[in-house]
Amino acid sequence: MEIRTRFAPSPTGYMHIGNLRTALYEFLIAKSQGGKFILRIEDTDQERYVEGATEIIYNTLKMTGLKHDEGPDIGGNYGPYIQSERMGMYLQYALQLVEKGEAYYCFCTKERLESLKVSNKEGDAFAKYDRHCLSLSKEEIQKNLDAGMPYVIRQKMPNEGTTTFHDVVYGDITVDNSELDDQILIKADGFPTYNFANVVDDHLMEITHVVRGSEYLSSTPKYNLLYDAFGWTAPEYVHLPPVMRDAHNKLSKRHGDKSFEDLVREGFLVEAIVNYIALLGWSPSDNQEIFSLDELIEKFTISGLSKSPSIFDIKKLTWMNGEYIKNMEFEKYFELVKPRLEEAVKTKTLDLRKIAALLQKRLETLNDIPRLVDFFDTLPEYGTELYIHKKMKTTEEIALTALKAAVPVIEGIDTWNEETIHDKLLALVAELGMKNGQLLWPVRTALSGEPTSPGGAIELADILGKEETLRRIAVGIEKLSK
Repeated sequence: MEIRTRFAPSPTGYMHIGNLRTALYEFLIAKSQGGKFILRIEDTDQERYVEGATEIIYNTLKMTGLKHDEGPDIGGNYGPYIQSERMGMYLQYALQLVEKGEAYYCFCTKERLESLKVSNKEGDAFAKYDRHCLSLSKEEIQKNLDAGMPYVIRQKMPNEGTTTFHDVVYGDITVDNSELDDQILIKADGFPTYNFANVVDDHLMEITHVVRGSEYLSSTPKYNLLYDAFGWTAPEYVHLPPVMRDAHNKLSKRHGDKSFEDLVREGFLVEAIVNYIALLGWSPSDNQEIFSLDELIEKFTISGLSKSPSIFDIKKLTWMNGEYIKNMEFEKYFELVKPRLEEAVKTKTLDLRKIAALLQKRLETLNDIPRLVDFFDTLPEYGTELYIHKKMKTTEEIALTALKAAVPVIEGIDTWNEETIHDKLLALVAELGMKNGQLLWPVRTALSGEPTSPGGAIELADILGKEETLRRIAVGIEKLSK
């Protein structure tokens, strides 16, 4: 049997982390077993539809490499892949259940249903429909239909016994049928409910594995009873625990938590985001943490999924992002950072490739670039305390001596490159009887005006050029001489 999974988002805005994780796991379940990954757009909730949201879904899947085998944009044998384009079929399937005695027409008004909730002593959350319309005769039903009376179609739930289903992550789960409400299948506007459309579409598209959040565990018995009512085989269920902001709160855009688009805008690499999200609820059999998408496909197993909630740790993602940048092939890395460097570095004579090389081992996110390179254009205001460094054994007096001694040496360099600058400055260190740091730290500080910088004295001097190097050292000497 071919494995078929589907990502079925609603076009309601941004792609949140939990949604992307669901898509990733569905993709990995299919691809790790040579199966198909399908995209289906569930847009039957017209009130929540957001213009442009479908494009966000397409773009996210494209960016992350989660290439679908079938979908609205590429077609397939099981289309249409947009629920609103499948509208004609849902009512027909609901009527099949009515004919079989598994569903029934309900003509109750909104006011009557509200009164049921008010009269229920246990509160709204526990209010159940009282099956007022279940006993209507065929003649009464037809009379109401002929009169154009608004209606919904409800599923007839068993009153006794239990329903058990198996979940790959949570195991066997059993519920008392008495707890199940006669859920609506077709709404008064003719649109199917989310639960009903899901079951029909998953069956018709031959979906073998349904992956979704654990908040749908309570709805799954209703799904299974629908499959039973139709005489269909239910898929494998894979319910995922939530992704949490902390031990007590789920991730939520309303509370300022990041969406996928937010993370990309903040300078995180798509590959690192996907890698990190894969580990939010799944563990490999070894201790490997860095995975390409191909490696995830090779190593992924459903058995590695956890039932424990995962906490989204931005610090861990930041570390992982830095590892991706460090280990990236230089040309690919340079093409990635070049536009940001061109925007951040205004002095057009500076060698951006050299600056990029200095940054590669120091960047955590791409958004760090402006902060790390701004001193190349303009020497910031700084205090002489920066020249004091315990490990380098420098004081303001030693720094002043070092900078003054460096000026004639630098002025005498004819071939300006890293190798020559290195040789001349280290020769001066030997001549002065200093430690390397006692000369190089003051020069680095004078050139950057920062407590730390991407690159040391020699690399910074090479990039800034002879004239600017001497000008900045002169500023340092003036500061230290006061």
